[in-house]
Amino acid sequence: MDGQNFIAIDFETATGKRASICEIGICVVRNGEISETRSWLVQPEDNLYSYWNMQCHGITPEDTENSPSFPEVWEEIERLFLDDFDTLVAHNATFDRSCLEHSAQLYNLHLPELQWQCTLKIARQIYNFGCNTLGYLCEQLGIPEGTHHRAGDDAEMCARLYLREMENF
Repeated sequence: MDGQNFIAIDFETATGKRASICEIGICVVRNGEISETRSWLVQPEDNLYSYWNMQCHGITPEDTENSPSFPEVWEEIERLFLDDFDTLVAHNATFDRSCLEHSAQLYNLHLPELQWQCTLKIARQIYNFGCNTLGYLCEQLGIPEGTHHRAGDDAEMCARLYLREMENF
């Protein structure tokens, strides 16, 4: 897997709105090896949460009441990582990309040109499983699993899945 350089990314949202990011997770892959996994709690606009989203990921308004805003966290991600990487990998990239784009629009941020890869789309092309959730795919392929719907763990699971998909593709 030499030469594989990318960032797997995952967003958790506080409500049904795509710009309500409450956690960001990234997993940095350099030359086919995971070099770092990080996550940030983010205070969504007005720190509002829906019951259903809290049930899914377990993040509450109390968890993010003193957290940085999306622009603060995104500036750190851009400064530390996006100069070296232009490819983002996500499981169901359509969702994660729309979260990023809606948040950038909400906060009037300019996004760099990014290439996106989707582990869900690739899985549907190369595997014949009846289910293609991130957790199910990782379980079937023997990929270590973390806590589902926590952004850092999901980003690392996604990175490991993408590396396996590239081996099998």
